[in-house]
Amino acid sequence: MYRIGVRNAENTHEYEELVKIFLRPEDYEVGAVGDGASVSEPAAVSENSFDFVTSADPDKNVKKQEIYSALQQLTGESPEWGIITGIRPVKLFGDLVREAAGICGEGGITAQQRREALPAAEKKFREYYFVSEEKTELTRRIYELQQERFGEADERSMGVYAGIPFCPTRCLYCSFASNPITGSDIEGYLDALIREVDECAAMAGKAGMHAESIYLGGGTPTSLEADQIDRLLGHIEKGFMGPLTKEATIEAGRPDTITEAKLKAALTHGFGRISINPQSMKQETLTRIGRDHTPDDIRRAFEMTRASGDWIVNADIIAGLPGEDEEDIVRTLEEIIGLGAENITVHSLAVKRTSRLKEKDPEYHYKRGKAVKAMLDAAKEILEKSGYRPYYLYRQKHMSGALENVGYALAGTESLYNVRIMDEHQSILAMGAGGIGKDYDPAARQLSRVPNVKDYKVYIDRIEEMIRRKEKMFQEV
Repeated sequence: MYRIGVRNAENTHEYEELVKIFLRPEDYEVGAVGDGASVSEPAAVSENSFDFVTSADPDKNVKKQEIYSALQQLTGESPEWGIITGIRPVKLFGDLVREAAGICGEGGITAQQRREALPAAEKKFREYYFVSEEKTELTRRIYELQQERFGEADERSMGVYAGIPFCPTRCLYCSFASNPITGSDIEGYLDALIREVDECAAMAGKAGMHAESIYLGGGTPTSLEADQIDRLLGHIEKGFMGPLTKEATIEAGRPDTITEAKLKAALTHGFGRISINPQSMKQETLTRIGRDHTPDDIRRAFEMTRASGDWIVNADIIAGLPGEDEEDIVRTLEEIIGLGAENITVHSLAVKRTSRLKEKDPEYHYKRGKAVKAMLDAAKEILEKSGYRPYYLYRQKHMSGALENVGYALAGTESLYNVRIMDEHQSILAMGAGGIGKDYDPAARQLSRVPNVKDYKVYIDRIEEMIRRKEKMFQEV
């Protein structure tokens, strides 16, 4: 048991997030020491109770630097994201660029200011946050591409999300809001969601807000019937689509749920992007993780989508799935590239506490770190050779190797919604069970959460409350 004391910390959660990258939960204890120590913290008694104690520096990042260095020496490991425990490194990098350019609070940054500030931002990223050269370069490239491609969001724009919390089956690694499909439940849910869509659209219109991007996610939206998709998207189109709407995406994560009628319904209502998520092209893996489809279903879904109209296709794959190695992910990518996906997102497997995989093997993500790193390196090489560029990035807790998820795209096909939601400088109107909206204050450059309840039955019962929660977003515009 390695025991770490943090001086003058009111809570130790953020420090524990760093420690758990190095050590398994049963191998450490973190406690607070000093006048600011919370009595609820374990072993908050004296410095002699700990193997290592931080300084009393008021900068929490200095304390994290000290913990990182101590654990680096203890374990011989040097996690590539340094002391960063948050999920949005590119957002942090952008803040460092603005800081180096002397821009505080509200206001944009010019291309020249950005270029001049980049070296200082990179230096702080490496030397203050301890991020590796490789990850610093990746972050800088993504930041620059996002700025050149999309720039900053208009203050009166928003991203619009609607969620369908139903799936054919639950994947081994899944922790999202998804439920088995039953007809009566879906109809009741759609009635509630359409009411939220209509009322939120009216509020947004009155406030002069417009949808820059629209995303129908889940769960698996294409688990709905074609007429249900047509009905829902008709309300979304009428309420939110306009001349300033730049893209609309429908998630069709399970290829076996895609039909010609569903594709036609989405196209009819202005949706031009679709996410078809193979995760793997290896049958043994698909069976193991609980996906009731085959590689042939994936191939047919791509063929059907291409034949139905002009789509930009995203495909998600996961590095670190049980039983897979570097060769498997290379074979999967070669086929997905061959099928013509314009966007490919490479996820590092995150083993969330509510997933079945976590129950089966609590230490899975600790065991697979080096293998996943090799998979990500192989994926990067093959994608960049094929003309794809990394354009967005995020991290999650409990990821194998404490690594990252990276979205790659052919030039001009990058997803605006993906970039904006990770950048967090735009309001997100999130409707449906489990949706987490974000109310953005451009003057303070800060967000406040606007959550819906997660349980879809509770959502139906409390739909009036869910709608009223959105009023504040539009009243303050």
